[in-house]
Amino acid sequence: MSFGDPNNPYGAPQGQQPPQGQPGYGYQQPQGHPGYGYPQAPPVQQPYGAAPTTMPGTVNTARVLLWVILGFQVIGTALFAISAVAVDKAKDDAAFEELADYSTGVLWGLMVLALVWGVWAAVLAAKFNSGGNGLRVTALVFGILTAILALYPFTVFGIVHLVFGILIAVFVGNSKGSAWFKRPRY
Repeated sequence: MSFGDPNNPYGAPQGQQPPQGQPGYGYQQPQGHPGYGYPQAPPVQQPYGAAPTTMPGTVNTARVLLWVILGFQVIGTALFAISAVAVDKAKDDAAFEELADYSTGVLWGLMVLALVWGVWAAVLAAKFNSGGNGLRVTALVFGILTAILALYPFTVFGIVHLVFGILIAVFVGNSKGSAWFKRPRY
């Protein structure tokens, strides 16, 4: 292959040949290959470590689960209150002596615990948009405690609370949850 004048600045450098399989100067590009320019760029994504601008789906799911737990706590509070009133009334009736053996103080205490747990869930869920890393840690503790407390009365509500507690802990504890709660607020 000859490139003409050895002093031509646009020709191949002296002593080097164009790579095999590559067209030399003046040859036409083979058809079927991309044209001039750069290939299509991939879609723009957030760079690693960048603060998210919208709440990630897993964090939003954790917030929704907190609202669902609030609903269950309201139902539980009502059931404990109704049970305590029923036990108080059963103490006067001889037909319900077995039911009257239960302590109304324990039922009222469980009602207060269910109410406090529901309020805690509502406060956490309401602050997910503006809360910082402290809220993330509190939601993580809430999820873990919910899962642990759900193990004892292994009822239908216990199973649901167990699953929801584990999911809340996982969703706020993962990297997306960490990035959401540690994002800068201007």
